[in-house]
Amino acid sequence: MRALDDMVRSGKVLYVGVSDTPAWVASASNVLAELRGWTAYVGLQIEYSLLQRTPERDLLPMAEEFGLSVLAWAPLAAGVLTGKYTRSGLDNDSLRAGSNEQRGRTSEASLHVARAVDAVADELGASSAQVATAWVQAQGYRYIPIVGARKVEQIVDSLGSPAITLDAAHLQKLAEVSRVEMGFPHDFLAADAVRDLVQSELRTELDGRPKPA
Repeated sequence: MRALDDMVRSGKVLYVGVSDTPAWVASASNVLAELRGWTAYVGLQIEYSLLQRTPERDLLPMAEEFGLSVLAWAPLAAGVLTGKYTRSGLDNDSLRAGSNEQRGRTSEASLHVARAVDAVADELGASSAQVATAWVQAQGYRYIPIVGARKVEQIVDSLGSPAITLDAAHLQKLAEVSRVEMGFPHDFLAADAVRDLVQSELRTELDGRPKPA
């Protein structure tokens, strides 16, 4: 962080960000920068899409805490959320081979998510790619999808995503079909018994906090 701060102070760099890094490393770096008066990270680049929502466990809460912009790469999950596996009806080994299959992007569960994207797109008269990209943007003004393409028409299509408005029903449908388990300690802390304990009169007494008037 000191080296990055030197780059900013020398005018060679305006802002610094971090990519594909565990939340504890990024947060520790920003806390250190704050304590030392150095330049902190302002952006977080991660894989994030309807097929990759695990950053919601720790990376995204960390970004929220530090006010980091989130640059989401692979918002289309390497093309799986464009409908090319679900709309064409093709189901051959060549389509499923390679990194997508290795990463589970063409599993039946993932294709189920892709079909939900297709359904929302059909309701809105949009493309599946536009809906998948718009979903990332709908997570907040700090969320910026990184769009990539092999053909001009693909990039033009993706650039139409800001015109797509996903209403509450669409967002709920997509959230439910793509939901991931949060794991420990998130599920533990969200349990009714634990939440009730934290908010109970007993917890107030144990903490020694003054009781509300």
